[in-house]
Amino acid sequence: MTRSELEIIIKKRAAIVVTIFAALLAISTLLGGSNSSKILGNTIAANNQWAWYQAKNVRSVIYATTADTTKGSLSEHYREEARRMKVDMDDLAAKAKALEVERDLAKAKSPYFTYAGSLLQIGIVLSTAAILAVAMPLFWGSVGVGSLGTVLFFYAQFGV
Repeated sequence: MTRSELEIIIKKRAAIVVTIFAALLAISTLLGGSNSSKILGNTIAANNQWAWYQAKNVRSVIYATTADTTKGSLSEHYREEARRMKVDMDDLAAKAKALEVERDLAKAKSPYFTYAGSLLQIGIVLSTAAILAVAMPLFWGSVGVGSLGTVLFFYAQFGV
């Protein structure tokens, strides 16, 4: 096969590979950024829930102490408020823990989006180099590296 014929074959194949890898890279970057936003947002939301939890705990202690120092119906009113604070604390703790679980799942996905993006970029570079060098081994290397990046992207999105 002549160099010109090989160049035509590589250009056609590499054009398709570069297009697919570039599209996957764009999607991976978009979803990876969204994943990072979820990590940050859920961390902040969980911290807010725990701050409310602490505030309710302080109020609960104040109400319980006040109930111990007063008498009659006023004492019972403060005890009821202390109990209400404890129920609120349970709700806040459950919400905070749910947010932490979502955050931890997003954290587990994060490195795979990074690795996938890097491998897709390397696949694009190798495919471009294959066109310039008219080297089929570089082309197949780009397919291999980019395919691994694709697998990691799908694992990050659907498997973790």
